[in-house]
Amino acid sequence: MANLSSKLALLAVIATPFVHSSELVYTPVNPSFGGNPLNSTILINHANAINDYSDPNASTFDFEEESALDRLASSLESRLISQLLADIGNGNTGQLETDDFFLNVVDDSGTLLVQIVDKVSGESTEISVSGLNPDL
Repeated sequence: MANLSSKLALLAVIATPFVHSSELVYTPVNPSFGGNPLNSTILINHANAINDYSDPNASTFDFEEESALDRLASSLESRLISQLLADIGNGNTGQLETDDFFLNVVDDSGTLLVQIVDKVSGESTEISVSGLNPDL
């Protein structure tokens, strides 16, 4: 019997076709570790789907709606600053004072000087623009 089983084993080895193999190659999925960058949206969506944490300090909307009076004041302030800068083109100088800052605009023979002083902190900034031609 041992002779028969060894002959069958030998016959099985000889009759088996040749098997080719290659090495296993690991391909990462996560784009952070070298994977396909197109997987990033899928991964972040899966992470957000299983995220149970909610910030107790977060509000539904992170902004406060500006009142109509604040919008009007902001629009008017913007318009006055625009007019002040447009008057510089005509050779006029001017200044503007708001609740938050003091703005002084001077045309110094072709150089525009804009001085901004913060009323709360006292901090000041000066912007100088050369090459202006008020005659145009």
